[in-house]
Amino acid sequence: MEENWEHVIPFFAFPEEVRKAIYTTNAVEGLHRGLRKIIKNRGSFPSEEAVLKLLYLALQNISAKWETVQSWREALNQFEILWGNRIRAARRPCAACAIG
Repeated sequence: MEENWEHVIPFFAFPEEVRKAIYTTNAVEGLHRGLRKIIKNRGSFPSEEAVLKLLYLALQNISAKWETVQSWREALNQFEILWGNRIRAARRPCAACAIG
């Protein structure tokens, strides 16, 4: 653990709101891990509908454990302060992506 401490310390330099937003990515990774576990533990499925039903039930169980991300608006404000140009660029519509 101590040999990785130099990689952990920069995390604490971020404002608390940003750290909370980073925790959210762990929740998304946890969701993917949970869904992969459900699929991997089954050898095969009789139909696509069976897979969808299994994933639906897994999502119901997984989502029951979720907590909403608190202070997302505050985190976005901090992102704007830290990386305003990137945030504004991400909000601009992509001309190449426009449909029509």
